[in-house]
This record gives sequence, C-alpha cells and structure tokens, in this order.
Amino acid sequence: MGANRHRPAAHLADAVRVARAAAPGYWRQYRRERQREILPAPFKPNPRLWPDTGLHAAWLGHSTVLVKVDGFTFITDPVLGSKCGVSMGPMTVGLKRLVAPALLRTELPPIDLILLSHAHFDHFDRLTLRTLERAGTAVVTASRTANLLREARYQSVCELGWDESTQVGPATVRAFEVNHWGARIRTDTYRGYNGYVIETDKHRIIFGGDTAYTEVFRKLRTSRRTDLAIMPIGAYDPWIHVHCNPEQALRMADDAGAEHVLPVHHQTFRLSREPFFEPVDRLLTATGRDDHRVVLQRIGQEWKL
Repeated sequence: MGANRHRPAAHLADAVRVARAAAPGYWRQYRRERQREILPAPFKPNPRLWPDTGLHAAWLGHSTVLVKVDGFTFITDPVLGSKCGVSMGPMTVGLKRLVAPALLRTELPPIDLILLSHAHFDHFDRLTLRTLERAGTAVVTASRTANLLREARYQSVCELGWDESTQVGPATVRAFEVNHWGARIRTDTYRGYNGYVIETDKHRIIFGGDTAYTEVFRKLRTSRRTDLAIMPIGAYDPWIHVHCNPEQALRMADDAGAEHVLPVHHQTFRLSREPFFEPVDRLLTATGRDDHRVVLQRIGQEWKL
C-alpha cells in the first residue's frame, strides 16, 4: 500500500515529461504564461443590489454573463477559474486568463439556471460548474453533454437539441442552431452546440453562444421585442470560419431584431491574433450613431433596462 501511495503523482510527472519532449515550444510558452500576472477586472458589479423587477446584466468575463430578469437569475457559460483546460491532478493545463473574473463564486447570488452553449473548455468549465452545484439550480445544456456534469447535484439537467425548448421557472428556453462545433476533444464529435432564446412574460433575451456568421438569426425575429442579444465578437483572426467578427455579430443581432447588444468572447483569453480592444472598437464603429446599443464594453460593467 505504502509503495503505491505516490503513483498518481509519478504518473502525472511522467505525462508532463512526455508532453514537454513532444512539444517544447508549447511548454516554453506555458512557463512564460505561468509567470504572467492576471490583471484585475476593471469593474466590479454588485448583483445583490439588483431589484426583483426589470432586466439586469453584468459581464463577468469571456462568455460568462450574469442576468436577472424579474427576480429570475441565470448565468451563461460560467468560467470563473484562473485557467480553462484539462485538469491533471493538482494543475490545469490550458489557457490562462488575461483578466480575472469580475466576481468570485462566493460573490454570486443564488443561481436559478445555468445555460451551457457547448462543451469547449472555455465555455464548459467543470471546476467552476462543481462550485455552482446546488439543489435549487437547473442546468440547460447542449445535446450529449450532460455526462460531463454531476447531474444529481443540481435541481435538474436538461439537454436540448436545436428547436427544442424547456420551461425553467418563469423562463422558456429554446435552443437554436449556430455555426460552430461541439467536440471537447478530437473524438467526441457527437456533442451538440447551441444558441438560446430565453423568454419571460416581459422580456426576451438571446444568447448566441459561440458562432461564425449564420443567417439562422433571421428566423429568431418575431413580432415580440428582443431586449438583449448576448453575442460573441472575438477570436476571429484567423478563426473566422468558426467565430464571427464584430460586424457579423451586429448583423446577426440585427437579424434577430435585438434592441441592445452585449458583446462577449473577448478581453479574457488569448485565443487569436486580433489586438485586445479591437473587437469592441470595431463593434462600436459598426453601430455608428447607435453605439448606445452596445451596453457593456469592459469586464465587470453592469446594465439594467
């Protein structure tokens, strides 16, 4: 028994040595990243002061948005750790944040609903999700992704395919097709990927998840007003075939009839080549005189309707 006690640590060390030998350039960059400090979020929201009426939102970083609509609270693609990636024993091998999340887990209010768009590591962080496990919290996720969760520790876990819907408290959640993919690793290409429409009696919100340009958003327009579209605007250079650029994000929000746009998927992880502020600057330029439609520009800012 005593001789086997340290075998997991030994296996981890062996795996790291093999990885370093196979990709020395990656590991040099990894060592540099380990030494880099994570900047604090420029703003800090206070959702505990939000009333139970109206629509309120705060951008916590990357694609994580905290929303409260008439007393019902949900969060999108929660990633609140310093890194996202593969857990290898005591360490996570993956992307390190540029900017810290605007709120810690302990600073969040009780969450009624977690919305998960797809299983990519920067959207579906299992360590963060474990901290959000609660008997009063429901989860809506893409098809064939629920097995990544400890389902029994939530109120409910519902997988949705495209054009399927479910009711969570006062909110109807409907999934729609986006232009992306859902595999977490190379072999699990069967996993789904969604955008969502969230509707209550008074408000309608679109969460675009992660997507390249698609005309599907035209089908989301109805006679009912869409108050807010949460849209990805970063990681398009050179990945334009899987991530939309800011102008395309605005076009899709317009196609859906959204009055306000909350841009996400930028300023948090180094996923691509475009400069840090370029996505939001391009989005503001694209809106022209209507730049007031872009409701949040920096991590930690909050907005209410």
